[in-house]
Amino acid sequence: MKEANKDMATVKADLELCQGYANCVVGADDVFDIDEDGVVVILADQVAPEEVARVDAAAQSCPVSAVWLEDT
Repeated sequence: MKEANKDMATVKADLELCQGYANCVVGADDVFDIDEDGVVVILADQVAPEEVARVDAAAQSCPVSAVWLEDT
């Protein structure tokens, strides 16, 4: 596992909570995807500071709060 950059935010997901709405994918398809079972897939687990607002907005659009960002 690679070491997290302290300036980056980490993308987290609760796979059991995910219901496959895909709002996160619409907002940040370079970070989120949905697999064939309708569950979120994290494509990029680290987000650069200049991308945090966009990716956080995508995460916040999840109606069940299954994805979020954490500061490292």
